[in-house]
Amino acid sequence: MLNFSSVLTFSVLFLALANASAIDKVFPGNAIINSSINDDDTICKSLVQTQGYACEEHRVTTEDGYILSVQRIPAGRSGKTANKPPVLLQHGIFADAAAWLLNSPDESLGFILADSGFDVWLANTRGTKYSSGHTSLSPNDSAYWEWSWDELVQYDLSALVQYVHYKTGQKLHYVGHSLGTLIALASFSQQAKLTNMFRSAALLCPIAYLNQIQSQLTKVAAQLHMAEGLYNLGYHEFPPGWDVLGPILEKICNATGSNCSDIMPALTGPNCCVNASKASVLLKHQPQPTATKNIIHLCQMIRTGTIAMYDYGSDDENKKHYGNPNPPAYDMRNIPRELPLFLGHGGQDMLADVDDVEALLNDLKDHDKGEMFQVYSEEYAHADFVLGVNASQVVYHPMISFFNLH
Repeated sequence: MLNFSSVLTFSVLFLALANASAIDKVFPGNAIINSSINDDDTICKSLVQTQGYACEEHRVTTEDGYILSVQRIPAGRSGKTANKPPVLLQHGIFADAAAWLLNSPDESLGFILADSGFDVWLANTRGTKYSSGHTSLSPNDSAYWEWSWDELVQYDLSALVQYVHYKTGQKLHYVGHSLGTLIALASFSQQAKLTNMFRSAALLCPIAYLNQIQSQLTKVAAQLHMAEGLYNLGYHEFPPGWDVLGPILEKICNATGSNCSDIMPALTGPNCCVNASKASVLLKHQPQPTATKNIIHLCQMIRTGTIAMYDYGSDDENKKHYGNPNPPAYDMRNIPRELPLFLGHGGQDMLADVDDVEALLNDLKDHDKGEMFQVYSEEYAHADFVLGVNASQVVYHPMISFFNLH
């Protein structure tokens, strides 16, 4: 029988103050920038300063009106100011920036990068707790949730990258996990000007192709058009209440013969190295909400095996949005060959499946050989790359060496 904690786990693993001076600046075609906030309930105060690190809270307003919260760790625990380039960390779906900070400072990527001399910036996707603001809408408005990961590519990532570039005057490194890799890959394939602001990108559990996904729970949910059904019933924010989602998940668990009392392995694969004692801390910050339309878009990818913009479901609707009956594709072969890429993936990952990652690597086969580096761990599953207690040795130290080369 499913319980509420199972749904929380499902959502979490579906796939993860020094005031700045106030500024108002418009970047052409991008965003109105506003920085400096003062709030008692912040990631800086609850997770960063408590560990002895300086932290700044920033806000970035996207071109379509979403107000994003961004944290900056400008120095290591010793107090020494960063002497290396900025790094922007982008979490996956149902998570926020807390995901990079939940383990000890010696195990959490956000702190490890700061102690290694990097200027660390932590993104929070629209709709999450600390990025729930909008210039004219409320999360209670259905219109607030009218977006998919297309908008994260076009608006959120663009605004965040340009903001960090503006504030630091430097090109930046990027680290994405899960959905954070998909929006980066899509951007790299289309936005040459923005891509030029990156020094390199580290993609952990890279999501591009999804049709060979091994999680039967996720696959069946996509095949049953679960998200489309919820959207048509008026549930534009995901996940909806337990009274709505519980019976649906129980049906899927029964249909797949999955043990939903221990749902984590059924969704993400058997994570080898996540500290179980961190579960209560994790549930304070996750699951974070997303748009049901975003889930629909990901399910379209599972069903079609393509990487394309959101399909509105009819030739006429697609023509209205794209001028074409078919949604435009994101072509991974268009990613600049000289862009340094670090890819980390695991043999037990049932979301970023090994075969799907291989399909992505095949698209990147002409990438400059010296500009792409892979870390593969046979024992790692989806959550290990962010929450694994030994991820510093397996993934983060090689990643930092890669950043130091670029």
